[in-house]
Amino acid sequence: MRPRAERARQVADLLRQQITAGAYPGGLLPDEGTLGRRLGASRNAVREGLGLLRGEGLITRRPGVGTTVVAAKLGHGLDRLAGLAETLAGHGTVTNEVRVAAAVAAPAAVADRLQVEPGDGVVRIERLRRLDDQPLSLDTSYLVADLGRRVLDADLVHRDLFAVIEEVAGTRLGRAEVAVHAVNADADTARLLDIPAGAAVFAIERNTSLPDGRVVDVESIRIRADRLTLRATMYRGPAAG
Repeated sequence: MRPRAERARQVADLLRQQITAGAYPGGLLPDEGTLGRRLGASRNAVREGLGLLRGEGLITRRPGVGTTVVAAKLGHGLDRLAGLAETLAGHGTVTNEVRVAAAVAAPAAVADRLQVEPGDGVVRIERLRRLDDQPLSLDTSYLVADLGRRVLDADLVHRDLFAVIEEVAGTRLGRAEVAVHAVNADADTARLLDIPAGAAVFAIERNTSLPDGRVVDVESIRIRADRLTLRATMYRGPAAG
């Protein structure tokens, strides 16, 4: 027989997938017995699996009310270069609290990603992004100076940064290289995102280029993992040689 913890984890995984896919649009989950029959699991396994999801902050359980989804996770695709407000269109209003917007000297690590010299002038923009007034992500961007200085004059509260960059550059963005990590939120990030210190967040590092290959924007993004699901559609091609 499988260990009790393994059975609970399997239940939690299945329910998390269903919740993320929108299987419970009203937000209310069935009772433990119904879930057990649907999932082929014991009532104890269902109860413990629900406890795991409650620990993640995905659901809440109250006597007389039942089990409800705290906030449905939203999908953010990784197979298309799009800003967050563009991706979440129709799911609410995305606004930005601009915490930093200034010309600075490029730190060495940023200079390497932007392909400039350490100490060269760049523009740093840090925004706390909210969806319907609830914190969602903390985005820190460094832009090359010639475009970044013009970006500083734009409406950074209501607009996606990608749209602004394309406007001032006079061309569409070309591509982005993306790396995703799972990290524990430090105290300051947790405070800004309104989550417990040490809670899991997605850490996204993204280098964005123009069609000619010039890197113009490098970002470090921290996204609440309890509010967003990262998605991609992948196609199997020839094996690498």
